[in-house]
Amino acid sequence: MRPIRPHVLFLALALAAPMANAQDFSRTWVLDPAASRLSFQSVKNLTKVEVSQFATLEGEVTPEGLASVRIQLDSVDTGVDLRNVRMRFLFFETFEYPMAYVTARINPADLSDLARTRRKTIPLTYVLDLHGVQREATTEAAVTLVTDDLVSVSSSTPISVAAADFNLENGIRKLTEAANVEIVPSATVTFDFLFRNSGQATETVTTAAAVQPAPPAASALEPSGAFDLEACKGRFEILSRTDNIIFRSGSARLDDRSSYILDSIADIVARCPGLRIEIGGHTDSDGSDAANLALSERRAAAVMRHLTGKGIGADRLLAVGYGEARPVAPNDTAADKKRNRRIEFTVLNG
Repeated sequence: MRPIRPHVLFLALALAAPMANAQDFSRTWVLDPAASRLSFQSVKNLTKVEVSQFATLEGEVTPEGLASVRIQLDSVDTGVDLRNVRMRFLFFETFEYPMAYVTARINPADLSDLARTRRKTIPLTYVLDLHGVQREATTEAAVTLVTDDLVSVSSSTPISVAAADFNLENGIRKLTEAANVEIVPSATVTFDFLFRNSGQATETVTTAAAVQPAPPAASALEPSGAFDLEACKGRFEILSRTDNIIFRSGSARLDDRSSYILDSIADIVARCPGLRIEIGGHTDSDGSDAANLALSERRAAAVMRHLTGKGIGADRLLAVGYGEARPVAPNDTAADKKRNRRIEFTVLNG
């Protein structure tokens, strides 16, 4: 989606399911991530096509023909560090939705002659679980018997996925504003998966609820350890756009859902040693100037308390309230007022 490329990718994953080589349904077939690729194409400013992929995939097909593919969304790789960060925090919101899941049931009859034909195209009905939404869809996949123990599953045609189908329209808006580009709100996905016969006759039923996210094998371009100054400043600018720090109406009490993003922010602050960060509170224009200023100060202080509770030194944080003085949108609709009620992060030194 977006020039940014996200939504569609997941669909591609679904295609991986067909890998269940009809030659031996008595074994579990395991996705080989090093030999597999899941790419998505997005369009920005109407004409510029960008291609991205995910670095970390897992999957298998059980002896019963239950296919499952898992995508570590933090491993999205656009080729640019800060663009990866935008995708994670603004679009996929991986701090709350770290994984995407695709499940499908393979019909053995569709692959019964694969040993003879070596390659064929089969229909596939699958369920995609992305951003808290589950949707069923159908597609076709090309299945190739490479050897008796290797099966390739690839996209027959690009798969199109719309941001609106997975409640990702707000993510498109945030990406558009952050990158100052127009983004087509859908993407196309292509994939080429390789499955290996595990030699094991055990059934592994994988669901979104049963599987915990595995550590990324290769988290795109995310560096380890401390970030440099440019990376820190870029991350705090992006974090200021998430809209995921939530308070009770008219209150400075943090909603429990805010812990997802605040815990991620604490990790980033910890990886920007030596920098002092301003936490700026902002409100809409409802109410008096004085009341809004006081509310924004209390909300900024609440965020600071959460971060210090995660081990960040209070001397590295400054809580400031700006009230309604710095709107990012007109205060004439409910949606724009929500955008003005925000917390922003600014590097004060460096």
